[in-house]
Amino acid sequence: MNVADAVGRALVAAGVRQVFGVVGSGNFHLTNAMVAAGARFVAARHEGGAATMADAYSRMSGTVAALTVHQGCGLTNAMTGIAEAAKSRTPMVVVAAEVLEPRSNFYVDQEALARAVGAVPVRITSAETAAAQAQGAVATAVRERRTVLLNVPLPVQALEVPLPAAAQQLPSREAVMPDAAEVAALTDLLRRAERPVFVAGRGARGHRQILEALAERSGALLATSAVAHGLFRGNPWSLGISGGFASPRTAELIRAADLIVGWGCALNMWTMRHGQLIGPDATVVQVDDDTSALGAHREIHLGVTGDVGLTASRLLDACGDQQIGYRSIEPGSVRWRDVPYDDSSTADRIDPRTLSIALDDVLPAERVVAVDSGNFMGYPSAYLDVPDENGLCFTQAFQSIGLGLATAIGAALAQPDRLPVAALGDGGALMSAAELDTVRRLGLPMLVVVYNDDAYGAEVHHFGPDGHPLETVTFPPTDIAAIARGYGFEAATVRTVGDLAAVKDWVNGPGSAPLLVDAKVVADQPSWWLEEAFRGH
Repeated sequence: MNVADAVGRALVAAGVRQVFGVVGSGNFHLTNAMVAAGARFVAARHEGGAATMADAYSRMSGTVAALTVHQGCGLTNAMTGIAEAAKSRTPMVVVAAEVLEPRSNFYVDQEALARAVGAVPVRITSAETAAAQAQGAVATAVRERRTVLLNVPLPVQALEVPLPAAAQQLPSREAVMPDAAEVAALTDLLRRAERPVFVAGRGARGHRQILEALAERSGALLATSAVAHGLFRGNPWSLGISGGFASPRTAELIRAADLIVGWGCALNMWTMRHGQLIGPDATVVQVDDDTSALGAHREIHLGVTGDVGLTASRLLDACGDQQIGYRSIEPGSVRWRDVPYDDSSTADRIDPRTLSIALDDVLPAERVVAVDSGNFMGYPSAYLDVPDENGLCFTQAFQSIGLGLATAIGAALAQPDRLPVAALGDGGALMSAAELDTVRRLGLPMLVVVYNDDAYGAEVHHFGPDGHPLETVTFPPTDIAAIARGYGFEAATVRTVGDLAAVKDWVNGPGSAPLLVDAKVVADQPSWWLEEAFRGH
């Protein structure tokens, strides 16, 4: 056994079961070793796509996925996806071949690249320590919720390993017990609050039952950040998404809260609309099992370091009698689709709100939605319902366009019993079109919806009103449906609601090929969430 074999086997033994990547000479043996040890490998058409697939798979499966790339250029191609994963604290291992000779064409400072985007660099340094170092990379990813770059130098890969190391499955991250004094302080705040609101984030996923019980006891209304959308679906006191995607009624109720508790939620500028959702007299509390996250994005009045489930459980025991709290009001409808609007559809272009509502009615309830970045993104995020917190995969920490299709692929593989829906803008769709081949090759029954305004809409609406020239951000019409057919997709061009009959037929059909919808959307106004984002800047 050589080091490449030992590293591949050690990673799988430590819990890596799904690998994405593009294979070159440098990572050929590493990848084959992981496959031989039992991991599933999915070949992407670009390393950037592979990185985001691994990120999305890890998020939606609760496991550690791996990305495998060639030395130098393979890694640099993947850096945007790695940056998104690192910023989101996705537990993921990037396995990269590495050259150490500066005169090599492939040489770059791979450790520096990792640090630059917030990933943790690790290097295999010897045959004797290779297996342990590989397992240590997985341990860091799991226990610290970090994206780890595991560099495997080419000369080291070929070294013989004296004896195969005994590899064992590594333990999961331990739940952090909250401090009793901090629990007591939050208990007192909950008892005195008249209008409490819970905002649950990614760290609250999987803790619906205990949070709902505590909200019932304390009279709190329930909301989520975008990444936890669907967590409280069906609860009559759920407000949906807090932040830029919040409906007017949701924003009104959160803004009137006298206590806001973030559960595994950063309470960042997006979730709190740059602070606009926090009333002047509101007390802000943050519960997170990572002390460094407390108050990282805004001033808080109380921070509780602890696991969301354990903290909520102790609060439930301490809160005593049930309170009316914020549940004396009638919340009314908090859904965007119930907000009246003037349909701006024409004979040639469909209003994105009308498009999204119609899609929501046609698609099956069991779905997993992935949303790219851009002017359009609020529409699918706010109008497409999801069954639970595993129904929306939201790779937006880096705000890069072009990640949505790869996100949908990773999410689809992690949630194979659900219909995968990729919502893209035309810019992101064209940027990532190579991965249409991956969708078709894997046989995924995916619906790809392109909100096509023939422009980089965010820039059009930001700079256009001031009279700036827009030739650099507007483009001639592109027949994206024809491009999709070239990759083996079924495809439909949608200009009116009637054209969506093709989607209904596809949903009710055999699903032998994925479907791309080239939706020609109106482009006469910016989305509401983008207006607020620009005002915040």
